[in-house]
Amino acid sequence: MYAGNARSVMQRGWQATRSTNWLVVVSGFFEPIFYLLSLGLGLGALIGTVTTASGESVPYAAFIAPALLAVAAMNGAIYDSTWNVFFKMQFAKLYEGMLATSLGPLDVALGEISLALLRGALYGTGFLLVMQVLGLNLSWWALLALPAVLLIAFGFASVGMAITSYMKTFQQMDWINFVLLPMFLFSATFYPLSVYPQGLQYFIMALPLWHGVELVRSLTTGMVDLGLLWHVLYYAVMVVVGLVFTTRRLRALFLD
Repeated sequence: MYAGNARSVMQRGWQATRSTNWLVVVSGFFEPIFYLLSLGLGLGALIGTVTTASGESVPYAAFIAPALLAVAAMNGAIYDSTWNVFFKMQFAKLYEGMLATSLGPLDVALGEISLALLRGALYGTGFLLVMQVLGLNLSWWALLALPAVLLIAFGFASVGMAITSYMKTFQQMDWINFVLLPMFLFSATFYPLSVYPQGLQYFIMALPLWHGVELVRSLTTGMVDLGLLWHVLYYAVMVVVGLVFTTRRLRALFLD
């Protein structure tokens, strides 16, 4: 099951990304920045301030910036752990070769998820620096936003790879984008949760991205309380569930 060599899987993926997909990785970094400049600074000049869930008023740019930071972490992790994994599994047959060596399914799962985590971390770190330059980090608690981003990326990467292991066709993979886009738009990313009807609020609060948005937003605005542990626990469960299902699925596909 585990040979303690997940770093080899991660290193192989990183070398492949550097040689073939680096432009795609770089382009993904700028997408949330464009949203921030157009909506946060452009539309934000018309909106002014927004009242957060804790009752504090913050500039609109400072309201959506941490949400976009969480989205950047999600996108970086989810694309690496879904489309890239799908190609390696269904077309390149890469995992069959890996598991024919001393590597076990947990090595492959941890290596691929770590690679996705690295991409999410790069996006998150770069965007956090942009927020600092624009003066959108309103508290020293923002220093903890980077570990929070890593946790968000880890959660989405784990679950993303687990789901992808069940996909067989490109048409099935389109369902991932079908889920991600509404989650991006409705997870209190651009508007406070209070603007939605009560019933819809409960649905949004069950979405993983909402927990990431609330966690990062609380840290960058300095509105920290013990309630943040609930968001951390949510992602910890995502990580464990994703790793367990991914490992079992790889073992069932290529070893049993």
